[in-house]
Amino acid sequence: MRGSVVSNRTLWAFIGPAIFVLAVIGIVPLIYAVYTSLHYFNLTDLGDVEFIWFENYSDVLTSDTFWNAMGRTFALLLIALPIQIAIGLMIALLLHKPGLTFLKTLTRLGLVLPMATTYAVVGLLGQVMFNLKYGVVNQMLGWFGIGSVNWIGDPQNAFVLVVIWDVWQWTPFCALILLAGLTTVPDEIEEAARLETKSWWTVLRHIQIPYLVPGLVAIMILRTADTLKLFDMVFTMTRGGPGNATEFISLLIQRTGFRAFDQGVASAQAVVLLAITVILSQIYIKIFYREGP
Repeated sequence: MRGSVVSNRTLWAFIGPAIFVLAVIGIVPLIYAVYTSLHYFNLTDLGDVEFIWFENYSDVLTSDTFWNAMGRTFALLLIALPIQIAIGLMIALLLHKPGLTFLKTLTRLGLVLPMATTYAVVGLLGQVMFNLKYGVVNQMLGWFGIGSVNWIGDPQNAFVLVVIWDVWQWTPFCALILLAGLTTVPDEIEEAARLETKSWWTVLRHIQIPYLVPGLVAIMILRTADTLKLFDMVFTMTRGGPGNATEFISLLIQRTGFRAFDQGVASAQAVVLLAITVILSQIYIKIFYREGP
């Protein structure tokens, strides 16, 4: 009995600080956001904080600005995520083939670089590379006789630029996750399948994909959550413009809370966004996830 008490104390001594830190940086801000969302809370009028029930949520859910920002965010997700998964799968399949060990090691190291680069730096890099007058991308297009493209100043091009840059940064992440899934396929099963058929599609569909499903679900959940909160890269590259062409939901929340100073509405927007993220994650799990291959 005494040993059990000591064991429990030891356990809490190890995990207690981690739980405390998670509560401080995760749960407490969430509770405060919910509290703020139920109040009239404007930074220009701190002396008039008033409990208004669900009026902020009503304003958010009936706001065309909010849903337009959500629409642009989901458009980015629906365009970029399939591209990332498709290219990532091709890279993973190439790295999964036997041979060329040294080249594969270099490729894996290269794949880590875009993910290791912070969002803000990625955005600044895109701003420089796609500059109308001095950007290297327009200079390369000139080699093929194509005129300079106004990537950042044109609304449609700015959205395409965000898609391209998001795909560049996070396709390696998809590739590495899928490559890890391919390593879980039993060698004897894969070899037997390749002896039975020379069709790579048959092997992929019936042998490899079942082992990739957990990784695919993880990719969709993580990339969905990441896209819904995408801020740094877009803010440093386009500032949400031109106009509101790249004003995704996270930029709208920032503008509402720190430019319009309406913390109550901004908190309500953030809570609604959190609810949408959780719902989408549950849908992914129920539709795609299966225990085992």
